[in-house]
Amino acid sequence: MSAGGFFVYGGASSRDYGILIDSVSGIWDTPERDSEQIEIPGRNGDLTVDNGRWKNVPGTYTCGIGVDFEKNFERFRAMITAHRGYARLEDSWHPDEYRMAKLTGNVALELIKNGAAATFAVNFSVMPQRFLNSGEKAKTFTSSGKITNPTAQEAKPLLRVYGTGTFSIGSTSMQITAANTYTDIDCDICECYRDTMADNRNTSVKLLSGGFPSLLEGDNGVTLGSGISRIIITPRWWKI
Repeated sequence: MSAGGFFVYGGASSRDYGILIDSVSGIWDTPERDSEQIEIPGRNGDLTVDNGRWKNVPGTYTCGIGVDFEKNFERFRAMITAHRGYARLEDSWHPDEYRMAKLTGNVALELIKNGAAATFAVNFSVMPQRFLNSGEKAKTFTSSGKITNPTAQEAKPLLRVYGTGTFSIGSTSMQITAANTYTDIDCDICECYRDTMADNRNTSVKLLSGGFPSLLEGDNGVTLGSGISRIIITPRWWKI
Protein backbone atom coordinates (compact mmCIF):
# COMPACT_ATOMS: atom_id res chain seq x y z
CA MET A 1 0.00 0.00 0.00
CA SER A 2 1.55 3.27 -1.12
CA ALA A 3 2.45 6.08 1.24
CA GLY A 4 1.14 9.62 1.11
CA GLY A 5 -2.38 9.08 2.37
CA PHE A 6 -3.99 9.80 5.71
CA PHE A 7 -6.19 8.24 8.38
CA VAL A 8 -9.07 9.62 10.41
CA TYR A 9 -9.57 8.33 13.96
CA GLY A 10 -12.50 9.40 16.08
CA GLY A 11 -13.19 12.21 13.60
CA ALA A 12 -9.65 13.68 13.71
CA SER A 13 -7.46 13.46 10.60
CA SER A 14 -3.74 12.72 10.70
CA ARG A 15 -3.35 15.61 8.23
CA ASP A 16 -4.44 18.04 10.96
CA TYR A 17 -1.21 17.22 12.85
CA GLY A 18 1.21 17.35 9.95
CA ILE A 19 1.59 13.56 9.98
CA LEU A 20 2.91 11.73 6.93
CA ILE A 21 2.03 8.05 6.50
CA ASP A 22 5.03 5.96 5.46
CA SER A 23 3.29 2.57 5.38
CA VAL A 24 0.13 0.72 6.43
CA SER A 25 -0.04 -2.91 7.50
CA GLY A 26 -2.77 -5.21 8.71
CA ILE A 27 -5.58 -2.67 9.01
CA TRP A 28 -7.52 -4.03 6.05
CA ASP A 29 -6.47 -7.68 6.29
CA THR A 30 -9.08 -10.44 6.28
CA PRO A 31 -9.86 -11.49 9.87
CA GLU A 32 -9.55 -15.00 11.24
CA ARG A 33 -12.70 -17.02 11.88
CA ASP A 34 -13.08 -17.99 15.55
CA SER A 35 -13.30 -21.78 15.57
CA GLU A 36 -11.97 -24.74 17.52
CA GLN A 37 -10.56 -28.00 16.21
CA ILE A 38 -11.44 -31.03 18.34
CA GLU A 39 -9.84 -34.45 17.92
CA ILE A 40 -12.15 -37.39 18.63
CA PRO A 41 -10.64 -40.86 19.22
CA GLY A 42 -11.70 -43.28 16.52
CA ARG A 43 -12.79 -40.58 14.12
CA ASN A 44 -10.69 -39.45 11.18
CA GLY A 45 -10.04 -35.76 10.88
CA ASP A 46 -10.91 -32.96 13.28
CA LEU A 47 -14.32 -31.78 14.38
CA THR A 48 -14.70 -28.04 13.77
CA VAL A 49 -16.71 -26.03 16.25
CA ASP A 50 -17.56 -22.60 14.82
CA ASN A 51 -18.08 -19.96 17.52
CA GLY A 52 -20.06 -17.75 15.16
CA ARG A 53 -17.68 -14.79 15.12
CA TRP A 54 -14.58 -13.28 13.55
CA LYS A 55 -11.52 -12.18 15.50
CA ASN A 56 -10.03 -8.69 15.66
CA VAL A 57 -7.26 -7.72 13.26
CA PRO A 58 -4.02 -6.04 14.46
CA GLY A 59 -2.99 -3.11 12.29
CA THR A 60 -0.35 -0.40 12.15
CA TYR A 61 0.17 2.99 10.55
CA THR A 62 3.86 3.90 10.39
CA CYS A 63 4.07 7.68 10.59
CA GLY A 64 6.36 10.66 10.69
CA ILE A 65 6.17 14.33 11.69
CA GLY A 66 8.65 16.87 10.35
CA VAL A 67 6.85 20.20 10.69
CA ASP A 68 6.49 21.77 14.16
CA PHE A 69 7.23 18.30 15.49
CA GLU A 70 6.89 18.84 19.22
CA LYS A 71 3.74 20.95 19.04
CA ASN A 72 2.00 18.72 16.51
CA PHE A 73 2.90 15.48 18.25
CA GLU A 74 1.64 16.75 21.61
CA ARG A 75 -1.69 17.64 20.00
CA PHE A 76 -1.85 14.27 18.25
CA ARG A 77 -1.01 12.36 21.44
CA ALA A 78 -3.76 14.16 23.35
CA MET A 79 -6.28 13.27 20.65
CA ILE A 80 -5.45 9.63 20.15
CA THR A 81 -5.21 8.78 23.85
CA ALA A 82 -8.53 10.48 24.64
CA HIS A 83 -10.49 7.47 23.31
CA ARG A 84 -11.00 4.85 26.02
CA GLY A 85 -12.45 2.20 23.76
CA TYR A 86 -13.31 1.73 20.11
CA ALA A 87 -13.56 4.71 17.78
CA ARG A 88 -14.26 5.01 14.09
CA LEU A 89 -11.21 4.50 11.84
CA GLU A 90 -11.09 5.56 8.20
CA ASP A 91 -8.31 6.15 5.73
CA SER A 92 -7.74 7.54 2.27
CA TRP A 93 -7.09 4.12 0.73
CA HIS A 94 -10.64 2.90 1.48
CA PRO A 95 -12.88 5.96 1.11
CA ASP A 96 -16.12 3.95 0.98
CA GLU A 97 -15.55 1.99 4.19
CA TYR A 98 -14.69 2.37 7.85
CA ARG A 99 -13.78 0.14 10.77
CA MET A 100 -14.00 0.36 14.54
CA ALA A 101 -10.61 0.30 16.26
CA LYS A 102 -8.92 0.89 19.60
CA LEU A 103 -5.38 1.99 20.31
CA THR A 104 -3.07 -0.75 21.59
CA GLY A 105 0.35 -0.38 23.19
CA ASN A 106 2.19 2.89 23.38
CA VAL A 107 3.20 5.35 20.67
CA ALA A 108 7.00 5.33 20.82
CA LEU A 109 8.98 8.09 19.11
CA GLU A 110 12.25 7.71 17.24
CA LEU A 111 13.85 11.11 16.87
CA ILE A 112 15.58 11.97 13.58
CA LYS A 113 17.19 15.06 12.03
CA ASN A 114 18.82 16.01 15.32
CA GLY A 115 15.50 15.94 17.14
CA ALA A 116 13.69 18.20 14.69
CA ALA A 117 11.45 15.36 13.45
CA ALA A 118 10.34 11.90 14.50
CA THR A 119 8.93 8.64 13.24
CA PHE A 120 6.51 6.43 15.16
CA ALA A 121 3.97 3.63 14.77
CA VAL A 122 0.29 3.79 15.74
CA ASN A 123 -1.01 0.32 16.56
CA PHE A 124 -4.69 -0.60 16.59
CA SER A 125 -6.82 -3.61 17.41
CA VAL A 126 -9.45 -3.48 14.68
CA MET A 127 -12.91 -5.05 14.78
CA PRO A 128 -13.45 -7.51 11.90
CA GLN A 129 -16.31 -5.71 10.16
CA ARG A 130 -15.55 -3.47 7.20
CA PHE A 131 -18.60 -1.20 7.43
CA LEU A 132 -19.82 0.42 4.23
CA ASN A 133 -20.55 4.14 4.24
CA SER A 134 -23.63 3.33 2.18
CA GLY A 135 -24.96 1.40 5.18
CA GLU A 136 -25.29 4.68 7.09
CA LYS A 137 -27.86 6.02 4.62
CA ALA A 138 -31.32 5.55 6.11
CA LYS A 139 -34.21 4.28 4.01
CA THR A 140 -37.75 5.35 4.93
CA PHE A 141 -40.81 3.13 4.49
CA THR A 142 -44.32 4.58 4.71
CA SER A 143 -45.78 1.42 3.20
CA SER A 144 -44.62 -2.16 2.82
CA GLY A 145 -41.66 -2.84 0.55
CA LYS A 146 -38.20 -4.40 0.55
CA ILE A 147 -34.62 -3.52 1.36
CA THR A 148 -31.72 -5.24 -0.40
CA ASN A 149 -28.51 -6.24 1.36
CA PRO A 150 -25.64 -5.93 -1.17
CA THR A 151 -23.22 -8.03 0.91
CA ALA A 152 -22.95 -11.65 2.00
CA GLN A 153 -22.96 -10.66 5.69
CA GLU A 154 -26.01 -10.48 7.96
CA ALA A 155 -26.55 -6.84 8.93
CA LYS A 156 -28.00 -5.69 12.26
CA PRO A 157 -29.90 -2.48 11.47
CA LEU A 158 -31.00 0.49 13.53
CA LEU A 159 -34.76 1.02 13.26
CA ARG A 160 -36.90 4.03 14.08
CA VAL A 161 -40.54 2.92 14.16
CA TYR A 162 -43.41 5.42 14.33
CA GLY A 163 -46.69 4.43 15.96
CA THR A 164 -48.02 1.42 17.85
CA GLY A 165 -48.82 -1.92 16.27
CA THR A 166 -47.00 -4.74 14.51
CA PHE A 167 -44.39 -4.83 11.78
CA SER A 168 -42.09 -7.40 10.23
CA ILE A 169 -38.70 -7.40 8.57
CA GLY A 170 -37.75 -10.61 6.82
CA SER A 171 -38.95 -13.52 8.97
CA THR A 172 -39.05 -11.47 12.19
CA SER A 173 -42.17 -9.82 13.58
CA MET A 174 -42.39 -7.31 16.43
CA GLN A 175 -45.11 -5.39 18.22
CA ILE A 176 -44.87 -1.94 19.76
CA THR A 177 -47.43 -1.61 22.53
CA ALA A 178 -46.72 1.96 23.61
CA ALA A 179 -44.93 4.83 21.93
CA ASN A 180 -44.39 8.54 22.28
CA THR A 181 -44.25 9.27 18.55
CA TYR A 182 -41.48 6.76 17.76
CA THR A 183 -39.33 3.95 19.16
CA ASP A 184 -35.68 3.31 18.31
CA ILE A 185 -34.69 -0.36 18.01
CA ASP A 186 -30.99 -1.22 17.86
CA CYS A 187 -30.85 -4.76 16.46
CA ASP A 188 -27.11 -5.06 17.13
CA ILE A 189 -27.24 -4.57 20.90
CA CYS A 190 -30.89 -5.75 21.19
CA GLU A 191 -32.10 -2.61 22.95
CA CYS A 192 -35.17 -0.41 22.49
CA TYR A 193 -35.20 3.25 23.51
CA ARG A 194 -36.15 6.74 22.39
CA ASP A 195 -33.25 8.97 21.33
CA THR A 196 -30.90 7.78 24.10
CA MET A 197 -30.41 4.62 26.11
CA ALA A 198 -31.52 6.53 29.20
CA ASP A 199 -35.09 6.57 27.82
CA ASN A 200 -35.47 2.78 27.72
CA ARG A 201 -38.46 1.26 25.88
CA ASN A 202 -37.73 -2.47 26.14
CA THR A 203 -41.01 -3.15 27.98
CA SER A 204 -42.96 -1.54 25.11
CA VAL A 205 -41.62 -3.87 22.42
CA LYS A 206 -42.54 -7.54 22.02
CA LEU A 207 -40.87 -10.15 19.83
CA LEU A 208 -43.63 -12.05 18.04
CA SER A 209 -41.48 -14.34 15.90
CA GLY A 210 -37.72 -14.75 15.71
CA GLY A 211 -35.28 -12.44 17.46
CA PHE A 212 -34.40 -8.86 16.67
CA PRO A 213 -34.55 -8.20 12.91
CA SER A 214 -31.52 -8.75 10.72
CA LEU A 215 -30.98 -8.13 7.02
CA LEU A 216 -29.79 -11.16 5.08
CA GLU A 217 -28.06 -11.15 1.71
CA GLY A 218 -30.44 -10.07 -1.04
CA ASP A 219 -34.02 -8.86 -0.65
CA ASN A 220 -35.64 -8.50 2.78
CA GLY A 221 -39.36 -7.78 3.02
CA VAL A 222 -40.57 -4.89 5.19
CA THR A 223 -44.23 -4.97 6.25
CA LEU A 224 -45.99 -2.16 8.11
CA GLY A 225 -48.98 -3.42 10.05
CA SER A 226 -51.97 -1.44 11.28
CA GLY A 227 -50.92 1.42 13.53
CA ILE A 228 -47.36 1.71 12.16
CA SER A 229 -47.08 4.82 10.00
CA ARG A 230 -43.38 4.83 9.18
CA ILE A 231 -40.17 2.82 9.62
CA ILE A 232 -36.73 4.32 9.05
CA ILE A 233 -34.02 1.68 8.55
CA THR A 234 -30.31 2.44 8.86
CA PRO A 235 -29.00 -0.89 7.55
CA ARG A 236 -25.34 -0.89 8.65
CA TRP A 237 -24.06 -2.96 5.73
CA TRP A 238 -20.69 -4.60 6.27
CA LYS A 239 -18.35 -7.11 4.71
CA ILE A 240 -15.21 -9.05 5.62
